[in-house]
Amino acid sequence: MNADFQKTKRDPETFAIIGAAMEVHRELGHGFLEAVYQEAMAIEMTAREIPFQREVPLPVVYKGEKLACGYRADFVCHENVLFELKAINQLTGADEAQVINEMKATGMQRALLFNFGAPSLEYKRRVLNLRESAQSAEEIENINLTRS
Repeated sequence: MNADFQKTKRDPETFAIIGAAMEVHRELGHGFLEAVYQEAMAIEMTAREIPFQREVPLPVVYKGEKLACGYRADFVCHENVLFELKAINQLTGADEAQVINEMKATGMQRALLFNFGAPSLEYKRRVLNLRESAQSAEEIENINLTRS
């Protein structure tokens, strides 16, 4: 069994979204504004029966208080996959940080970041496991840093 088939079997939802994005980029190429790709993605995901919501507000909570500012996801697919779309020369660390912060704010564990602005479709798939991160932080806290 090849690696791509195994990945698709393991997470068919994100790989279906990636396939839709590849089709949009193949059809339109690069150079359009982000809004053009958003519209095309909505059409393609509808055609492929990928459930999604557009322009989803993602509130940020601080000490139990919902902040007046927050994030807005381009799409949320399958009710639990964040989808951010860019149309720029290349993705940056700031783009990736935005997606990670959105994941932390919502508790969603899967996200896709696409860049339609490059000659070849660029995408990053992110999986955030907060439980493992918290355990790692606890383990670090338990390390004795004093010298004898």
